[in-house]
Amino acid sequence: MNIGGKIKRLRVANQLTLEELANRSELTKGFLSQVERDLTSPSIATLEDILEALGTSLSEFFNESQDEQIVFTKDDYFINEQDDYTISYIVPNAQKNEMEPILIELKKGHSSMIMEPHAGEEFGYVVSGKIILHYGQKEFVVKKGETFYLSGKRTHYIENLNDAVAKVIWVSTPPLF
Repeated sequence: MNIGGKIKRLRVANQLTLEELANRSELTKGFLSQVERDLTSPSIATLEDILEALGTSLSEFFNESQDEQIVFTKDDYFINEQDDYTISYIVPNAQKNEMEPILIELKKGHSSMIMEPHAGEEFGYVVSGKIILHYGQKEFVVKKGETFYLSGKRTHYIENLNDAVAKVIWVSTPPLF
């Protein structure tokens, strides 16, 4: 671990100058500069003083939490097949996030689940085919390459009246599926 570099990143993130950190930690600006450049190593007690001045602790500083997954492959997907449609959860465990993207493959002549009114918003992108978006009492035809964006205030669902499978990327916030 590059202790000096990590201290510098914390200092900059806290918008502190070397002089301000020196004053808060009761250390010299020159010493802190050497620590940040890994020219010298602080004792544990001195490191605790620096970290306290930066608003963190030894345990948080050395906690090497696992990086969150950014890219997902088909091997990561969870697929839920129904008679009328298939839902692919394309971001695993998205329920813990602010939004949840899914891929709906809607068989010809069938509709998706009916979404009752809820707090939140939803976005859809038709990857292939053509669907009818039912939103309250209104219907909208949405074709390949087109999108929709709606509030969850009304009952809504999609329907595929065409001969081919329709694929829709559907993103909801907060997660609903």
